[in-house]
Amino acid sequence: MAAPGHARPPARAGRALLPDWLPLAAGFLAMLLPSLVGLFRGIWSTEEQAHGPIILALSLWLIYRKWPEMLARSSGAPASRAGWPLLAACLLLYVLGRSQQILSLELLALVGSGLALLLIKRGSGAARVLWFPFFFMLFMVPLPLPLVTTLTMPMKMAVSYVTEHLLFLAGYPIARSGVILQIGQYQLLVADACAGLQTLLTLEALGLFYLNLVRHTSPFRNIVLALLIVPISFTANVIRVMVLTLITYYFGDAAGQGFLHGFAGMVLFISALLLILGMDSLLQWIVRKRDGGRTPAAGVAP
Repeated sequence: MAAPGHARPPARAGRALLPDWLPLAAGFLAMLLPSLVGLFRGIWSTEEQAHGPIILALSLWLIYRKWPEMLARSSGAPASRAGWPLLAACLLLYVLGRSQQILSLELLALVGSGLALLLIKRGSGAARVLWFPFFFMLFMVPLPLPLVTTLTMPMKMAVSYVTEHLLFLAGYPIARSGVILQIGQYQLLVADACAGLQTLLTLEALGLFYLNLVRHTSPFRNIVLALLIVPISFTANVIRVMVLTLITYYFGDAAGQGFLHGFAGMVLFISALLLILGMDSLLQWIVRKRDGGRTPAAGVAP
């Protein structure tokens, strides 16, 4: 007959099935769900911030992809003491952002709270594995309106200028006044959504996501491609405005502002992705040619 002390472990094991992280997860979900509902009903339904759900989905996919590696590296690791102060600061930030309807603070608090919980439960090793998904989530955070206003106008002017000159060289009857393009009988205003700072940041996020996926071993290739993301993003914006301008010229103002306007948005991301892939292929060729030139000739001692 088993001793009484041996009859109790199943009950203790049953209680152990309740994870100790369950209260933290429940609290985090209580913060997250109302914010997500507000985001989908608010700025994520606008054209300027429509990339938000995509950024969130890609971030969660990156976490899922890295989860086994995180578990392996953080197995038996002690919790990081930095997690609790970070969580306390993020909770205060969340209360401030939520109560005052400052969305940037609210989103920053949610991202920081997720990182804090990871530090508390799995330690700093887990944070080192999953640092990029949490960094990537920062592209969901709207920039302050004064900064957006200050930087958007010069960008729109530059995109309008390049679009005008390229279409003029192609033989189209186009003129420009500030950020207003006149092509034939139609006038087009280059809006913030077409050439603004938020669009540039979205394309930057796309480029960084690509770099994180491919993980080239060549530092030269990684650094140059990262630097080229900015001109690639600008070029993709120019292509989008040119496509909208030509749609309006050939099919009328209703087509340019209707369904085909959304199609031009797809052109923006497709062209950016193709430019990134093209430049990456060119850099790959340069790296191979450079490394091939350094390879010692056959029969010659290095």
